[in-house]
Amino acid sequence: MGISVFVGEDEIYMLLDPTVVPSSSGVCVSHNTSKIFGNNAKQKPTYLRLCTSSRLESYRRYAKLRVATSISKVPFKLAHEEKHQDHVTSPDKRHDVFEEIKHRFLTFKKDKYMDNLERFQNLAKSQSPKFMVIACADSRVCPSEILGFQPGEAFTVRNIANIVPTHESGPSETKAALEFAVNSLQVENILVVGHSRCGGIRALMTMDDDETEEGGIIDSRSFIKNWVVIGKTARSISKSAASELSFDQQCQHCEKESVNCSLRNLLSYPWIEERVKKGTLTIHGGYYDFTECTFEKWTVDYKESSCVETLAVKDRSIWS
Repeated sequence: MGISVFVGEDEIYMLLDPTVVPSSSGVCVSHNTSKIFGNNAKQKPTYLRLCTSSRLESYRRYAKLRVATSISKVPFKLAHEEKHQDHVTSPDKRHDVFEEIKHRFLTFKKDKYMDNLERFQNLAKSQSPKFMVIACADSRVCPSEILGFQPGEAFTVRNIANIVPTHESGPSETKAALEFAVNSLQVENILVVGHSRCGGIRALMTMDDDETEEGGIIDSRSFIKNWVVIGKTARSISKSAASELSFDQQCQHCEKESVNCSLRNLLSYPWIEERVKKGTLTIHGGYYDFTECTFEKWTVDYKESSCVETLAVKDRSIWS
């Protein structure tokens, strides 16, 4: 049994004939064709066909519905015969997360890369960023997003709690990044960015006192503790200065103080201090509060700092 609707030059027809099979062109009008309505618009031949198949007895129970539209000679079909795409459309199946990432990449390529092709081709040859940014690995703190850095503008390293180890400590990816950014890329600014509700700082603040004391023993199985303990000076200062405040407020104090601790540690690198002293390198601190969406920025005043331990700052400002 076939039910077909045909759009001709001036009219639309519906064909009800189980014996007539439309031709490949989609135009098939027989003696029992009923006229539905017509107009004067000139349209290309188009047909819409709905059919059920009951050729075999076993098909009667599992009859399948097909809806097909064909405009000109290019058909577009929506069929429910197969469910091979259920893994994408069904809420009960796992969604392919990379489909969204693929879409974002192709959008970037179309809207940014291709529109700035010459710039990206130059970046492919070399990079000369003016900034090095040291930020936390927290997924809510993306320097490129919140500060608007474009490709080629900032050499970035991210770690737990945006910590900078001292020059005397052992090797780390942060120290390797510092060496490359300062000595090879010759960046002009280093910006250390802390942030609100930092899990790494909270881990530091909850450590036992005997773990953070000189010679304290830390469980070697905890990579987090062995990393964040680098900021124990910031913890000690915050515990003392904010002793009357709540634990959350102490953590917030430490989030900012740990940035200053990292700035002091930067000056323990001879090749960084030398450039800061000459004025070819400036180091800055920043604090991003994502609960209020504010950003606080300050700059190390090297000339006013009597020593590395007493850090003087200038040009403090809050962006809100």
